[in-house]
Amino acid sequence: MPEGDTIYRAARTLNLALAGQTVTSFESVLPHLSRVQVDQGVAGRTIENVAAQGKWLLMYFSGDLILLSHMLMSGSWHIYRPGETWQRRRFDMRVVIGTPKILAVAFKVPVAEFHTANSLTRRQGFKSVGPSTLAENFDESELIARLRARPDLEIGVSLPTQSLLSGIGNIFKSEICFACGINPFRTVSDLTDDDLKCLVSKARKFMLANVAEASGDKITTYLPMRRTTGRANLSERLWVYKRAGEPCRHCGSVIVSRKQGFDARTSFWCPLCQPVGLKRASA
Repeated sequence: MPEGDTIYRAARTLNLALAGQTVTSFESVLPHLSRVQVDQGVAGRTIENVAAQGKWLLMYFSGDLILLSHMLMSGSWHIYRPGETWQRRRFDMRVVIGTPKILAVAFKVPVAEFHTANSLTRRQGFKSVGPSTLAENFDESELIARLRARPDLEIGVSLPTQSLLSGIGNIFKSEICFACGINPFRTVSDLTDDDLKCLVSKARKFMLANVAEASGDKITTYLPMRRTTGRANLSERLWVYKRAGEPCRHCGSVIVSRKQGFDARTSFWCPLCQPVGLKRASA
């Protein structure tokens, strides 16, 4: 599933390409979206802006119409200039929004719905989304308090829980825990305020670094190569994620992994750098 940095970059790309433009054509293979085009008309409206909220993408049209989409595991938005060859099969297309300059195409997006501002506040799964580590009004103390509100959860479960704080997924979860020297299976109640401050601070640092202007192509919304180590070598771009059996970049111990949480997502960590008890100094 795309993480918050991917959705943020996708929204930024779409906003740069589409904001202020008039929709000249709208096509969808999803009947509930096509029905809105027939009954209310999408073509003719102005795209006001495109924004991200956690792992959700919102496209705002004039006349109080909002296209809400979620990528889940397989979806993506691409943008193309007129006549440009698509990088995915037309069979995978779910939505095409045309403007005089750009085509925005949603491929294999499993969740796409039209809402008004009012109906959006009642949408299950969206209305409870917590604050993002990428938010302009980022409040470190608020995010720490939200994590503290669920002391029973393991921190490797808390970080990607979207109702607590949004945008963090399985990759960043493991990387953030490593950078703070905290074992992902420790419960929130076992962590100090300094531990939680480190986790929230690293979350924002990593997310911001991966949405910097140079971190992704502005023409398409394809997933770029994430980095958390700050190293130039692509083979050394992550600390622990998907590196089970390989040596830790900090101490040389063997990275391990195990399923964790309600959805059994795999967590990766270094048993020496991230002991169950006291943590080491931050990476």
